[in-house]
Parts: sequence; structure tokens; C-alpha cells
Amino acid sequence: MNPFRYERAQSGAAAIAAAQHDGDARFVAGGTNILDLMKIHVEAPSLLVDINRLPLSKIELRGDSVHIGALARLNDVAAHPVVRQAFPMVAIALEQSASPQLRNMASMGGNLLQRTRCAYFRDVAAPCNKRAPGSGCGAIGGENRMEAILGTSERCIATHASDVAVPLVALDAVVNVAGPQGSRSIVLSDFYRLPGATPHLETVLVHGELITGLSVPVLPFGARSTYLKVRDRAQYEFALGSAAVALDIEGGTIRQARLALGGVGTVPWRPRAAEHDLTGAPATRTAFEGAAEAALTGARGYGMNDFKIALAKRTLVRALEMVAA
Repeated sequence: MNPFRYERAQSGAAAIAAAQHDGDARFVAGGTNILDLMKIHVEAPSLLVDINRLPLSKIELRGDSVHIGALARLNDVAAHPVVRQAFPMVAIALEQSASPQLRNMASMGGNLLQRTRCAYFRDVAAPCNKRAPGSGCGAIGGENRMEAILGTSERCIATHASDVAVPLVALDAVVNVAGPQGSRSIVLSDFYRLPGATPHLETVLVHGELITGLSVPVLPFGARSTYLKVRDRAQYEFALGSAAVALDIEGGTIRQARLALGGVGTVPWRPRAAEHDLTGAPATRTAFEGAAEAALTGARGYGMNDFKIALAKRTLVRALEMVAA
């Protein structure tokens, strides 16, 4: 680990000012991702700004949205009765995202910003455009079983790692941030950048901006939802494929659908065409299979991860059946 300075912020303004004045500064909360990357020399910030004393951990209903503070710990969010009642798929995704120890430490804001688990990104001796722009993508033509099949580019096929970001994208969650230029709110689906030619730019945040919380709209049918995760092990494993599904069904007909896929995209993947196809359709396996085909339109395998195309379709169909039942 490289030498670094440490500063404990007493206010949001102080945290933002400290980061703004150091181009290599990073915010730290639970530290479950940034410290891990520092140990293997993938990240080398000159300054860590500890934000744990900021009042950003509340979880509460505000009007027609649930507000989740950026410092709320994953286990606290998963166990909160309002979250469990309003959108079970968020609670399920959190419970399946890591070990209990990590969930007790990891923050919601940090989870949304966690970086890919691609082996080439985490190996400083390997080529990786996300870590070292212009060095190449070792996963293309290399070991890519865990990599993405949607939203990829010739520069990067790394999979987005967050579980909870998947249902949050389906729910049109909004990220609230504060920075040197003031506060702003960003719909989560617009928060993440596709890799394109600049895979090292992962979000629309500018340096010095701090996530302060999330606003998650409470859908009338959000309680009819689930998150299905397929992985190699039952515990402490990242997704090979996952699906977040919420359905509004009346008289056997789907009035509205919210879908998102994880483990298969370079960002949490919202298949809006599949949502459109399900609207007004009967809640049948045939309709679900048609939606799954639409959801994977444009998917591309890179050899070892070719199986993910079929796996993602089956995962989505199964999640739809679970919610419809």
C-alpha cells in the first residue's frame, strides 16, 4: 500500500473542500472496496477523507419516496421494515450481496461506487483500459467467464459488480450528490457511464462530488417484486447473472413491469424494450420468454462467457414466474 494522508471530515462542506483541493483524494466510509484496492496497488489515493461522522445514515419515508442516506449500512437497509415492505427486491439483493461482516461495514453510497471484480483490472501487471487507459483489455480474448455481454466496447468488457444497483435502476432511484458547484440529483440509470472509449470514467460524478443519499420512489406494485441471483456458490460470490423484477398484474394481464439485469452488463442493465413488450401481455411463460429475448437483444459473448446469454434469459424468465406466482 502506498503512503497516504488521512483526514476525518466534520461536515459535508469540509469533506468536499478537502477532496477538491487534492486531485488524488478519495472519500472513505466502510472501506470495504477502496482499502482492498489500495492493498493491491490498483488505487493509490494521496488522501483519504473519512466521512463517517457526517449525518448521512437515515432511512425514512419522505412523501412518496424512501430516502436512504449514503452512509446507511447494507444490513440496516436490508432489515428496515419500510424497505422490506415497499420493495423486497432491494432487501433481497442486499442480503445476497456479501458476507454479514461486510454488510455491517459497507455503505450504500460506497456500494454504488464499487469497482469491477475483473481479474485484469485487479492485476496491475495485466493490461486494463479501466485501470490504465490505453493499455488494452486483457479480458477480450483472455479469461472472460465472469465478464459482460451487454454494454461492452472494444476497450472494456468488465462487469458491474453491485447487486443492489440492479433493483434500484429498475425502480428509477435517484442519487443525490453534493459538490463544489452545489447539489444535484441524478437518476441512477444516468449515473453510470458505458465504457465506450473511456472505460476509466465509470460515473458522471466530477471530482469532489459526494453521494449524500438515494431517493427511491415507492411504486404501488413495488411490493410484488424479487431479485434472483445466479452464482457459482451460494454465499459470498458475485453474480454470473441476476434479475430484478416488479410486476403490476390485474386479471392475469401485466399492466406495468420493471426489470433490470445484473452480472451481465458493464452497467446495471435496464431492458426497457422487454418492459414495453410485457405491458398489456398475459402473465404467461410465453410472454416471459419473449421479453427475455428482447432483453438480451444485442448481447455478445466473448468465448468463455457465451453461456451468459442463455443464462440471463432463463434467469429473467424464472424471476418473472416467481413474481407472477
